[in-house]
Amino acid sequence: MTKPLISVVITVYNEEENIKPLLDATYEALKDIDYEVILIEDGSTDGTVAEVKKYADSRTKLIIFNKNYGQTTALAAGIDMAQGQYIATMDGDLQNDPTDIPAMLQKAIDEDWGVVAGRRANRKDGFVLRKFPSKIANYIIRHSTKVYLNDYGCSLRVYKAEIAQNMGLYGELHRFIPVLAKQEGASMTEVDVKHHPRIHGTSKYGLSRTFKVMADLILMLFFQKYFQRPIHIFGTLGLFSFLIGVLINFYLLVEKLMGADIWGRPILLLGFIFLLGGIQLITTGIIAEIIIRTYFESQDKKTYKIKAVYQGE
Repeated sequence: MTKPLISVVITVYNEEENIKPLLDATYEALKDIDYEVILIEDGSTDGTVAEVKKYADSRTKLIIFNKNYGQTTALAAGIDMAQGQYIATMDGDLQNDPTDIPAMLQKAIDEDWGVVAGRRANRKDGFVLRKFPSKIANYIIRHSTKVYLNDYGCSLRVYKAEIAQNMGLYGELHRFIPVLAKQEGASMTEVDVKHHPRIHGTSKYGLSRTFKVMADLILMLFFQKYFQRPIHIFGTLGLFSFLIGVLINFYLLVEKLMGADIWGRPILLLGFIFLLGGIQLITTGIIAEIIIRTYFESQDKKTYKIKAVYQGE
């Protein structure tokens, strides 16, 4: 069977009212392209599955999860299933516009880009809960990872298939997909795309996600800079900590020899507890992440379980 030119991977979770307009808009936008649509139903509790089965055509495949795994895992499943030479990703909430995909695809082909990322030029979200936290996160990610995009939160992107299928998506790293793609050697550009206000359903994003993004950023920086040479970070921290300990203990030894009572200084003890505890927590989190990746990749296990796969008619 000939591979389609592009596979469009769409994640949906409790988007019952959005399914029909989403599919109608996608089919219309891609009518002149050889495509397939893959919808990943991420454990919805409403009628999303029934709506997809009702309106899906023969080029549409529905992957039904047995529970909610999150957006990153849903994207990973869709990308795994994709057969296209290029892969486009987008959300199923109608805020992304599928009419942007043909131009993004053409740019990727004509200019040989590994990734063409969307940039929401006129974003239709609330400032306090969505835009402001996103601006902060984008600034921090951009300047810490040195991957210079303006909008890491836009799900609408077009990838070469070999780039998308080798990124290794785990946890909640979808915001860091451009960083993962860069690690695979992908050339990358950014284009303005349309963005619409949410009409149906409720947003799954909020201020609480900012802290998760910051935690994931620590992990991302480790993989970007130290994954192949962890001794450079752990050795440096260890030596720095050791030298501080030597200096403090030498100072206390001198004071003791001079007759001072050095026993029972709680602030010094508390400082060491916080310092060593923080280093231990961070390194334990990184090591645990490496173990999880080794567990899945060495055994070719997936981070999700598919309940059923439905092919449209």
